[in-house]
Amino acid sequence: MRLALIAHDEKKDDLIEFANERKGDLEQFELMATGTTGQRLIDATGLDIERKQSGPLGGDMQIGAEIADDTCDGVIFLRDPLTAQPHEPDITALLRICDVHQTPLATNLASADAVLDELVDQLSGEE
Repeated sequence: MRLALIAHDEKKDDLIEFANERKGDLEQFELMATGTTGQRLIDATGLDIERKQSGPLGGDMQIGAEIADDTCDGVIFLRDPLTAQPHEPDITALLRICDVHQTPLATNLASADAVLDELVDQLSGEE
C-alpha cells in the first residue's frame, strides 16, 4: 500500500511528531511526500520516502495523479486552515480527487490517526 504525507509549513513539525510516534506503522507502507515535507521527514525519522516536487511546484498534482492512477491508497495532509496558500487551486484539486476516487484523506492529527489505523488494519487483513 502507498501512502502520501503532506504538510503545510506551519504543520510540518506536527507531521514529524506524528511520524515519529507512528513510525512502526508507517514503515509498513510505501511512502511518498511533497518535496520539503518529505526531506524533513526523512531527516527526522529515517523513513524511506519517495519525494515529489514541492507543493507549490506541482507536488500536490503529482500525488493527485497517483490517486487518479489508483496507485495511492491514502493521504495524510496536515493543512494550515489559518494561512492562505498561494497554490490553493492545487490543494482544492487534490482534495477533490481524493473524494472522486474514494481515497481516505486526513487533514488533521485526529483524522490522521483514524486513517492510519484503518489502513494498517487493511494491511493485516482485519478489514
